[in-house]
Amino acid sequence: MGKIILTGDRPTGKLHLGHYIGSLRRRVELQNAGDYDRMFVFMADVQALTDNADNPEKIRQNIIEVALDYLSVGLDPSKCTLYIQSRIPELAELTVYLMNLVSVSRVQRNPTVKTEIKMRNFEANIPLGFFCYPVSQAADILAFKATTVPAGEDQEPMLELTRELARRFNQIYSQVFPEPEIMLPENATARRLPGTDGKEKMSKSLGNCIYLSDDKNEVWSKVKSMYTDPTHLNVSDPGHVEGNAVFTYLDAFSTEQDFADFWPEFKNLDELKAAYTKGGVGDMKCKKLLNKVINRMLEPIRERRHEYEKDIPEIFNILKKGSDAAREVAAQTMDEVRRAMRIDYFEDAELIKEQAEKFK
Repeated sequence: MGKIILTGDRPTGKLHLGHYIGSLRRRVELQNAGDYDRMFVFMADVQALTDNADNPEKIRQNIIEVALDYLSVGLDPSKCTLYIQSRIPELAELTVYLMNLVSVSRVQRNPTVKTEIKMRNFEANIPLGFFCYPVSQAADILAFKATTVPAGEDQEPMLELTRELARRFNQIYSQVFPEPEIMLPENATARRLPGTDGKEKMSKSLGNCIYLSDDKNEVWSKVKSMYTDPTHLNVSDPGHVEGNAVFTYLDAFSTEQDFADFWPEFKNLDELKAAYTKGGVGDMKCKKLLNKVINRMLEPIRERRHEYEKDIPEIFNILKKGSDAAREVAAQTMDEVRRAMRIDYFEDAELIKEQAEKFK
């Protein structure tokens, strides 16, 4: 069995810097490193519908936005399989079988599910599809026999449930699934980039995002209004970098070359932090630096996106080819699943022969 990566996103809107630093940049690195036998990246539209069932158009319109973001950051359809979740009906079948191997109380104990139920105000009336999505997510992973799942820390409970389901299936039936491991972002900043308002997480629903597709003016408008240090009222005041979104973003994205090109007074971010903490550095100067850093990083992404936007039918063609290829893999896995569960009635020649003898 090979080394296989699987990861994806809910297509509920354009992707932002939080997605980029948390997963997209790493995906491109993993894709290009060639250390894995296969890489699957998918748009989780079925999962997105669990809390958007009354607004499928939102998902429909954002499929192409997410695809453009994938391609523009450097995901290559010749190196990884890009597909749409709903185009793989085998995932729904596997979800049903896995549901028999887990209890309601086990799903309820999942801290990520608890948090998301509260966040969406579902406490009194939880859609069943949403409640069961951890099992669906396990099916997404196991259908492709993924060995590695790049994800944030908040997804560790989901991966633990996936491992439990794989283990239980293998014990009851036969050895079909590997137990996947999570691949966390390499540093703390990448694990959870705050919103431009300083809130804990960048989120489309909170409107505190810088999108990969934002133009220079949009980036500057958002950076200019970013949360810094509320006690840093005057340039001469000592500042605090902890909890200061501008410095968190500089931690995530700036390089020594950026300082050499844009603010040579400082060799690196550590020197700027020391000066800001001591007092004498203004917030607006820091924001201007961050604006240049972000726009330098986004410019090649924007350029690639503009090229891909010229041929949208080809984007759909890429997704169709990827979905067809992904379905072939999932179908092979489901053949093994049915054989293990002894429900491959028409393919089991011994069963047919046995039953024929029985009724002679």
